Amino acid sequence: MKAERAKLKRLMRLEQIRAIAKQTAAAEAAEAESTLAQLTSLSNHTGQLAAQYALRPGASNGAQLRHQGAFVRELRNLSATTANDASRAQVIADGKLADLAAAERRRAVVEERTDRQKRKLTKAAQAPSSGTRRGFGTGLE
Repeated sequence: MKAERAKLKRLMRLEQIRAIAKQTAAAEAAEAESTLAQLTSLSNHTGQLAAQYALRPGASNGAQLRHQGAFVRELRNLSATTANDASRAQVIADGKLADLAAAERRRAVVEERTDRQKRKLTKAAQAPSSGTRRGFGTGLE
């Protein structure tokens, strides 16, 4: 019985550890999703800026036109680079979400084992032991 209680304590500690690991995985997944959202927003914004500057008239000479073209090219390059970073962030975020799901599965397995152990101890405590049972007949039998 003492060994069963010790096993239950170990399982409860393991369940706590798995819960903390799940919380850590959730925080990392949230951070990765936040980074993804920021990069996607930045990529869209720089793409819009490049499109607006490309349509912008007002160059009075060739030098200004050349500078405007170079600026638009750099904005487009920045938008493309940010889009690539967002793609990588999407892969990382997906991986973090998969890690979160795995952490939840591990925690749930330990929780199930803990519940089984608790039920086992409860059942053992409620079951009458053979020594407390009264026999029939006389004490000479």
